[in-house]
Amino acid sequence: MKCLIIDDEAPARSRLARLLKAHPDAEIAGEASNGLEAIEKIEQLRPDLVFLDIQMPGLDGFGVLRSLVRKPLVVFVTGFDQHALEAFEANALAYLLKPVEAEQLAVALDRATRLCEREIAAIAPKLLQVVGRKRDRLVLLNPAEIVFFAAEGGLIKARTSTDNYLVNHQLGELEGALEEFFRARRQVLVNLRAVKEIRPYFKSSFLLVMNDSAGTEIAVSERQSKILRRRIPGL
Repeated sequence: MKCLIIDDEAPARSRLARLLKAHPDAEIAGEASNGLEAIEKIEQLRPDLVFLDIQMPGLDGFGVLRSLVRKPLVVFVTGFDQHALEAFEANALAYLLKPVEAEQLAVALDRATRLCEREIAAIAPKLLQVVGRKRDRLVLLNPAEIVFFAAEGGLIKARTSTDNYLVNHQLGELEGALEEFFRARRQVLVNLRAVKEIRPYFKSSFLLVMNDSAGTEIAVSERQSKILRRRIPGL
């Protein structure tokens, strides 16, 4: 998820950014320190999730929301508890009091992730073929032949059993359009039908051994391991 932090207090922005770094699925796209700057950044960056302070000079958090045509998911972060009812009337995802606690943030992020996944699944077309580029030629790939996709250096690569191709898609788009694929971690999307072996890994996570010629091993993040257990009963 692409996240934007909006707060007129620099220490509050820094604390929240530090807590978000523990969640690899949350990408901090930017920050804003007042309401007008917030509107500009939201329109420019089009974040999935906004952490929004309420009391700010010039334009408060509710004024920011009223000024938006396309509204992202919103988590209000404030030092005052008297705005909770108004926040939920504005369809806020959560209402967090400062200083934000890691456990509360994790719950809000989990809720936001599930909503984003549903939205992607609802609007994304199903891909029947993926166009892969190899040097100066284009190849039509059957998604069933793709073992995994990986983000490397700003590029998205598709790995088949024997070869690698560049594709012109983002992982989030592919995840929503390919039902058999699973986001093992932020940078990797795997074909569950191409998993040869699942091994217990660090803490309560898993290691996936893929069925490509290299027997690539892919570590699943701890958070995604919980989701994998729901996808594959009995793990």
